[in-house]
This record gives sequence, C-alpha cells and structure tokens, in this order.
Amino acid sequence: MSIAQFSDQVLEWFDDHGRTTLPWQREPTPYRVWVSEVMLQQTQVVTVIPYFQRFMEHFPAVFTLAAAPLDEVLHLWTGLGYYARARNLHRAAGVIMAQHGGEFPQHIDAVQALPGIGRSTAAAILALSTGQRHAILDGNVKRVLARFHAVDGWPGQAVVEQTLWGWAEQHTATVPEQRVAHYTQAMMDLGATLCTRANPACARCPLQADCAAHQQNRVGDFPTPKPRKTLPVRATTLLMLHDANHHVLLIQRPPTGIWGGLWSFPECPTGWDIQDWCEQKMRCRIDSVEAWPVLRHTFSHFHLDITPVRARVQHTSGVMDAGASVWYNPASPQALGLAAPVQRLLERL
Repeated sequence: MSIAQFSDQVLEWFDDHGRTTLPWQREPTPYRVWVSEVMLQQTQVVTVIPYFQRFMEHFPAVFTLAAAPLDEVLHLWTGLGYYARARNLHRAAGVIMAQHGGEFPQHIDAVQALPGIGRSTAAAILALSTGQRHAILDGNVKRVLARFHAVDGWPGQAVVEQTLWGWAEQHTATVPEQRVAHYTQAMMDLGATLCTRANPACARCPLQADCAAHQQNRVGDFPTPKPRKTLPVRATTLLMLHDANHHVLLIQRPPTGIWGGLWSFPECPTGWDIQDWCEQKMRCRIDSVEAWPVLRHTFSHFHLDITPVRARVQHTSGVMDAGASVWYNPASPQALGLAAPVQRLLERL
C-alpha cells in the first residue's frame, strides 16, 4: 500500500462509518472544538457529551468562559476528572481575550502556546475547525499507526513518539486539501471504534490487508504498553464537620496541586488526634464523632486511602476564620467545584 492509498482507504471508510453527529461537529468553531478536545483528553466520548452540552449552555463563547468565576467552571467539570484541564481552559480563555482580541488564534504556534494545549491537541483543533493541514497523534492515532507500521516500543518514549509523528505527517500530507478535517476525525474514529486497545475489530478495518501487526499476528503487541509500576499508597482523614442545621463545612483547596481550586472537607493529617486538630487548626470543639469505612481514590501516580469522619461542631463562630470556607447544604447544593470523592460523600450525607 502506498502512502496515498492509506489516506484514501481511511477516507472511504469514514464516508460510510465515521462519526458525524457528535455535538461539537454540528457547529465546529475553533472554540467548540477546543473545549471538546480538552474534555476528550483521557475521557471517552460517551462520558464527555453531556458535560460538553452543559458547558456550552453556560459558556457559549470564549468571552463568557473568560468572564466566569473559576468556581463555576469547576462546578460544571465536577465528575469529569483531571481538573487541571478545566483550570487551563479558564486560563486560556483569559489569554485569548487579552492577547488575541477574543478571537481563537488561527496559527498553530499561537494555539500551542495556550495553557493546557499540546502539539496534537493544537493540530486537532485547527484541522477539525478550519481544515488546516496538521498531523495529530492522540492515543487513538498512536495505536492505529503503531499497529499498521509495527512500531515497537512504548509511545511515551521520545524515539518511538518521534517515529509515530513521522508516519502521521507522511499520511496527512497526502490527504486532499478539502478533506483534512474528515481524515483527522477518521483517524480518531478508527482507533476509538475498531482499532481498540482490547479486542480490536480487525475484520472490519479498512487497513487490515496491509497492517503489519495483523500480518504478523501480533496485533496485541502494539503499541507496547507503558512499563507498569506499583503505585504508592497515601492516607488522609477528611472531616465532615456539620452544624446543628446539618450544613457541612467545605474549604477551598489551593489553586495548584491535587484537587486544585476545588472545594473539599478539611483534611486532618494521619496521626493527629482529631479533637486536638479541630481545636488547634479549626478553632472549634466537636462531638458525635463517627468514622466511616475507608474509601480509596486513585490518581495517576498514587492511591489515596481516605478515612471520612463525621462530627458535629459545637460552636461555629471561629470556624470560618480557617480561610476560604463555606457552610454547604447537601439538601440544596451550591454551584461549587467538588472533588469526586467529596461529591460522593456529600450525597451519602
């Protein structure tokens, strides 16, 4: 198969089987495609769709996103995970307003300079929204190219990634100018719907006959998986402090780090006596202390074992001096960005 035949077959398949009715495809402006591409990082389409629709209802244009409080953005992101994406979206909207007159930039270098946008995401935004010819290399495309060309090695290694970029650029260069957006979408669709990580549907793949991995009966070997390592385990205690009206104290976390900018329960370090910690750090006395079963929340680089402890605050006058904090009514939720475990615990409360 020639390089040109590769893109021809991908486009022919797309015309019959490609996805063309996703919400961000109906009006593929750079702004809408940008938001969708950021949401789709490490998240499946079916999960993203309702979040995207709610996000667009609240922030239909970049100036509305830039003008919104970060709390409101994080609230709409609650449950989608990887909250740095939401913080970067908000920051980037401010940059677009300040440096680009409120218009999403059209040059790839300017797009890639925005917070939270890498080479492949910048390329996808411009290819899908404006038809500019840029090769992409997201996880789905890496898998298709690694199998088709039998590229050994974990794609996270620089030399392997550079090889895959070379193939991506060669194939993209042969696409007819008016079909760049379709080809870009088709490559993502192939990886998402046929050339999947497990149980790929090779029999339905337009590239099967010339796929090196299929010819070698080694489809499961590509791409080489990331070397596995044992995740460390950390532990913490989250204090579900409530007043006589069953309103729960939430504190806003620092803008960077784990759950940056989100609202969470006060965190008592392991080893402290809870009564003493509340008196010293929260300026309150507590009673009716009840420990709930430990729950595990897994981040990309460690497990966090959380011990939720419910307790009643006897006097609430000094508690609000502990920084950005709010008495939250679980029965009438406020529009706050919440860490996923915190949201689940509030629902239980």
